[in-house]
Amino acid sequence: MSTPERTVGFTRTVPGNPEITGACVQTLGSSKATKQELLGFVPRLDALVTMYTDPVDEALLDAAGDSLKIICNFAVGFDNIDISACKNRGVTVCNTPDAVTEGTANIAWLLILSAARRLIEADRYARSPAYAQHGHLGMDEFLGIDLCAKNLLIVGAGRIGYATAQRAKAFGMNILYVARSRHLDFEMAPLGAKRVSLEDGLGQADVVSVHTPLTEQTRHLLNKQNLKLLKEGAILVNTSRGPVVDESALVEALDSGRLFGVGLDVFEQEPVVHPGLIAHERAVLTPHIGSAEVRWREAMTQMVCTNIEAHFAAKTPPNQIA
Repeated sequence: MSTPERTVGFTRTVPGNPEITGACVQTLGSSKATKQELLGFVPRLDALVTMYTDPVDEALLDAAGDSLKIICNFAVGFDNIDISACKNRGVTVCNTPDAVTEGTANIAWLLILSAARRLIEADRYARSPAYAQHGHLGMDEFLGIDLCAKNLLIVGAGRIGYATAQRAKAFGMNILYVARSRHLDFEMAPLGAKRVSLEDGLGQADVVSVHTPLTEQTRHLLNKQNLKLLKEGAILVNTSRGPVVDESALVEALDSGRLFGVGLDVFEQEPVVHPGLIAHERAVLTPHIGSAEVRWREAMTQMVCTNIEAHFAAKTPPNQIA
């Protein structure tokens, strides 16, 4: 007698080919699902693949019922999931940690370089009639800042922070890092990084790159009070979660000239962007595309499928977090 086929639901289309042995794969749609759409989709699912925008709370778990046994978040962060509620119901939770590392470190560096070399201003100018009218630029126009021998502060010493710091060594930068505990991998070659407090690091950094997960402790970790500690003319980049940075305070620091520029791939009220950032030429903004490289997004698809197949085979999923 054949084993009944299980049902796996993806809340949104994903790159690659989501195939899971012995399971029927269903996809809710190609756009962000509403709360009501999610509640209507989850009943009778055995496994659910969620996006970082999907709230997994008591209401969703109630709607899913007892059949749902595993949730895989298509992201490294999982602040959208009520972990305690899942544990109480015996629902396994997984994420996709390694697959997002390289792409997100790449976008961090795209933002750093774009802010340092005033890319947004230069791009707009080159497209405008003013360039042809003005003629060749003088040697004192569109000056950016160099990064060689400057200090990069990594806030959050995880995989992505490490990969971002690795790239900084190619520019001859010195690495500082902020973390709850000491990370010897940061301090050994090739990084040779120094652990500092957030306050000391902000005072020394020429570039700040934020990589910490969003928790109640890290919400507004960078705020009006400590942004005042920044070096004059520093650059701040955030590729972690928007609410880690107080955007109103960030705009104030940018408007005052304390910050030379900012680069953001995430936003406090995402997808709504603070109007002060939209209007500012020294703000480089991307719409949360950190891991959006074909190779890595397809790897994320494979990871969630592997986790679900392991669970269905009564094995521990390789990326289980709860």
